[in-house]
Amino acid sequence: MTILLDTHMAIWALLDSPRLTSKAKQLITDPDNTIYYSVVSVWEVLLKHSSHPDNMDLSADVFSESCKDAGFVPLELRDKHVITAGRFPLDVEGHKDPFDRLLLAQAKTENMSFLTHDRRLSNYPEKCIIQQ
Repeated sequence: MTILLDTHMAIWALLDSPRLTSKAKQLITDPDNTIYYSVVSVWEVLLKHSSHPDNMDLSADVFSESCKDAGFVPLELRDKHVITAGRFPLDVEGHKDPFDRLLLAQAKTENMSFLTHDRRLSNYPEKCIIQQ
């Protein structure tokens, strides 16, 4: 299975956070799965670390290098991902995060599963979402 990690899932995996469920750990560590992280997540970490470094322990460069060291595969942002994100409904209840929309669009476009803990994403009618 190919899995794209939501930003928080990648961070939790890197930090071995207790917030990461055992099922999520199993999916991430399964040698039959290929785990991706997105440049969109690197961008999100950069913005959060720049604006609130006390709330975001990882800088963008440390996050990116740590993902690579963990064996995660980088996924670049392409035009087709942005176009797919633009096709998602804008009025999804309780959800307005543009980073999540781009990540979900990448997973959908690339035929990947999207591993997230964000319950609000279940309001999108996309089969690629794995809710943890």
